[in-house]
Amino acid sequence: MYAVIQTGGKQYRVSEGDIVRVELIESEPKQAVVFDQVLMVANEGGVKVGKPVLTGAKVEAEVIRHDRAKKVIIFKKKRTTTYQRTQGHRQGFTEVRIKGITA
Repeated sequence: MYAVIQTGGKQYRVSEGDIVRVELIESEPKQAVVFDQVLMVANEGGVKVGKPVLTGAKVEAEVIRHDRAKKVIIFKKKRTTTYQRTQGHRQGFTEVRIKGITA
């Protein structure tokens, strides 16, 4: 059984027991989180697709930790004008463990 959820402007395919990195969620570690924007659920009985979300479907998860991803270097350069800029960015994320899917 798996589901497609939407959180933080992105979509994730999750199943029970998966560990997923999602956009930063304001929640403490070891705390339960419920994702209610479920776009699709598939199991042995078939596939249910929402228009755009399924009503009554939810995915329960537990927050594991908050962290920041590896640094991404942004480098801009123009050849003839001696122009160059370097900038770094680290995106924050929340790691969650999927506990259950109800549809």
